[in-house]
Amino acid sequence: MANILQWFPRATAPFIANAPMFGFADVSLATAVTKAGGFGFIGGGFNFRSESTQLLDLDDQLANARSTLSLINDQPLPLGVGLITFQPDGLIDNAIPILQKHRVAAVWLSFPRTDADHLPIIRAIRKAQESDWDIKIFVQVGTIKAAEEALQQEVDVLVVQGTDAGGHQWAQGASLISLLPEVRDLLSRARNTSIAILAAGGIVDGRGCVAALGLGADGIAMGTRFVATSECPAPSAIKQTIVSRNDGGVSTIKSIRHDVFQSTDLFPRQYDGRAIIGVNYEDYQKGVSDEEIIRRHNEAKGAGEHQRRTIWAGASIGSINAVVSVEHVVQSTQQDVRVVLDRLKAGI
Repeated sequence: MANILQWFPRATAPFIANAPMFGFADVSLATAVTKAGGFGFIGGGFNFRSESTQLLDLDDQLANARSTLSLINDQPLPLGVGLITFQPDGLIDNAIPILQKHRVAAVWLSFPRTDADHLPIIRAIRKAQESDWDIKIFVQVGTIKAAEEALQQEVDVLVVQGTDAGGHQWAQGASLISLLPEVRDLLSRARNTSIAILAAGGIVDGRGCVAALGLGADGIAMGTRFVATSECPAPSAIKQTIVSRNDGGVSTIKSIRHDVFQSTDLFPRQYDGRAIIGVNYEDYQKGVSDEEIIRRHNEAKGAGEHQRRTIWAGASIGSINAVVSVEHVVQSTQQDVRVVLDRLKAGI
């Protein structure tokens, strides 16, 4: 198995990353994760055209990250950037130079229209690497077919996302308990020990981390757990909604309607998203038309209200009970892993 900790020496065991949630995983959250002994990712967006404000914002955030982490100009930036790739126009020409300029340590690619779409992007990154830039390529997969494609493309890390995940994911897939071992077996059959596996989807604490490691992961990524932290820029109303919910299999649901209601229905149809069942979805269940729900959503948004906002959240939401610091999330998760492992050893 690949040793992901050797690639990112500032990270401590077990390896914990935050998911690059666009809009929520900003420089404040990502640098806090790295400072705490994890590995931080900034959500870099999905618009890579030359006029994109998302690219300008990413450039600014990476510059701020260098300052926050007290790095001198020629030091690599111990952070990653997540790029959503379903509309890749401009990514190679406009986004990769920004990543190279700041010498980020990792890039996380997700949600292509077809798995093959990542190949020219990966090749362009590898070519840029030739100029003294060490970067690891993470590719998010939610099916065995996607994992096989990424394996052929010679990525460094497979981010294996199970369907318990909050936010966008494969519409048809499986939870980590069945998907992750099958991906590990895929690497074993290929006799590939150079690719690492990061588990994502429903992990919120040390217990989930131990389970993921036992299933074959080299580390974990958490999304919803990091939204409910003091460093995340999410509105406090969203954080409080997350910590107040339980029974995630009932209080959240996978559906494309979450995007439809807030006019963000941009993802290809092989993907949907898991979110908390809120007012919009309850209206949908009552038979209210999409057009009327969208009108109500926009009216509430214009009034500065959050009650109709889509709150992406995973099925383990019931185990998130407080808004805490990023440092607490990372270090308590790592400590809980040690406690669980000690308990397991004592019982064997």
